[in-house]
Amino acid sequence: MDASHLVPTIDIAQPDDAMLAALDLACRDHGFFLLSGHGLDDLIGATWDRARAFFESPRDRKVAVMRDADNPLGYYDRELTKRKRDSKEVFDFVDPVAERSAVHNRWPAEVDATAGFQRGMVEFFDAFSELAERTTALVHAALGLGADDVAEFRGDRTNSSVRLNHYPVGDPVPVDERDGLRELGETALGYHTDPGVLTLLLQDGTGGLQAQAADGTWVDIVPTPGTIVVNLADAMQVWSNDRYRAAVHRVIPMTATDRLSIPYFLNPQRDALIKPIAALASTPRYRPFTWRSYMQARTDDNYADLGADDTQITDYRLVDS
Repeated sequence: MDASHLVPTIDIAQPDDAMLAALDLACRDHGFFLLSGHGLDDLIGATWDRARAFFESPRDRKVAVMRDADNPLGYYDRELTKRKRDSKEVFDFVDPVAERSAVHNRWPAEVDATAGFQRGMVEFFDAFSELAERTTALVHAALGLGADDVAEFRGDRTNSSVRLNHYPVGDPVPVDERDGLRELGETALGYHTDPGVLTLLLQDGTGGLQAQAADGTWVDIVPTPGTIVVNLADAMQVWSNDRYRAAVHRVIPMTATDRLSIPYFLNPQRDALIKPIAALASTPRYRPFTWRSYMQARTDDNYADLGADDTQITDYRLVDS
């Protein structure tokens, strides 16, 4: 279903009360809205070019930066969602100026030499970190939070990450490497929520992203030139004590052409205690839990089939809520 009338566009350069009211309504229902007025069109165009250059590079150059059990960053083409294999290949990196980046970030040397890959991704991370902070402030304003809560319940760029996604037509793993792998899911990316605060997402013009509304129906997040997609994530749902929904979303299979998308995942501070904000929770619906342990469980679920459904915030919901 076309959700263009359900997904508001917020001018982040000039947000007004009507926009905040529309944002509030959308976040209560499905957790998606669009950003305009960001002023990043040139940077976004260059980032698309670099992402395409990476995914079109020879396979041996991509697997040279393949992630493993010791390092979850770099290239990967067999991630699991809901115990089914996704039909996509990805490249992940974290804050390039954070201490751990020198150890964990893996940059494809040949692509970097021709497309300025690493430099461009650093520029992208810096710009989207600032935009994510401004976007979080918009959501806090819609929630009516005060300055103290805004300062405490926030994201941290040094614990955040960027992912380049490529959804091919068909299986991303070569035939001779599929033995022992889980079967592909019915969708290119299975339905899920993101674990952090919020996600800033670039999607190309192909389409395929869908959100689940509160009534259970699936609605299309239609590609809109010049805008950035925002979806709320698990920590925001807990902070808001279920006033806002972590966006349940999926990507349908590519049948005619491939698809690129680029999410920036804004996460809480690594040692944050995730709990409802007192001003929004006269009766808390969640018990506190640490971000570190939650993210470890989610990462383990994505990397291998653990024989059970993946970890969700509902695991921390109080029984009598």
